Formats: sequence, structure tokens, C-alpha cells
Amino acid sequence: MNWGTGIIIVFVAFAALVFTMVGICMKQDDLHLVTKNYYEEEIKYQDQIEKASNAAMLDHQVMAYDAGQKEIQVKLGKGSKGTLWLFRPSDARLDQKISLEFDSGSEQAVSLRELKSGYWKVKLAWEKDGKAFYEEQKINL
Repeated sequence: MNWGTGIIIVFVAFAALVFTMVGICMKQDDLHLVTKNYYEEEIKYQDQIEKASNAAMLDHQVMAYDAGQKEIQVKLGKGSKGTLWLFRPSDARLDQKISLEFDSGSEQAVSLRELKSGYWKVKLAWEKDGKAFYEEQKINL
């Protein structure tokens, strides 16, 4: 075998490897973006920063995770309305959205017992007296 044949065999083997890897990547169907409207969400990010700074200025803790009970305690105050997102970064199909209204009480418990164990991001956005707030927490179930 001469040098020319060896070089051609290496190039053909490399091309076959590359095409195989491309084929495997193209067949994957479980790829999920963080959000479907990624670019629109990015434009709204400054509003998110302002909401988070509003929440940081509060004198009490709004969201607390109780690992023993596997629930999140949310304390927003009477007259507040908000949305709680349970966000699973590794699988968008497990994400959940829960609407919260505090008409009669100021505290509400949200059970997480049905969720798959692992890493979760809990995002809470709410409004009270015309002012918007946002808080995020990372938990492991």
C-alpha cells in the first residue's frame, strides 16, 4: 500500500464519521429552546430587571421552598395576582404555569409532589397596587 491510498482511506473514513454524526444530530427530536419566543423575551428583559429590583426592595421573603413538605409557600399579600412558573431546563415538556390570586388571604402553598425529581427553576411574577414584581428561585426536588 502506498501513501496515496492510505491518505484516501483516512479521508473517506473521516467523511463517513462526519456524515454519521450529522445524521445522528438531525434525528434528535428532544431538543427544546428555553422559550419559544426567545428574541421577544430578550427585548423585554429590562422590564424583568426592574421587576426583580422591586421585589428585592420588599421587607419580607415572598417565596420559600419547604423540602420536607415538597411545597412552595408564596406570601404576596391581600389583593395580589401573580403567575408561578415551574421551569424544568432539561425538559420543556414538564414545565407548568400556575395562576395565583390572593383575594382572601396573603399566603398560599403550592404542592410540588407530582413533579419529577431533579433541578427546577421556580419563577414568580406578580402585581400589587399597580406595581410589578418578579422573583426566581432554583430548587432540587
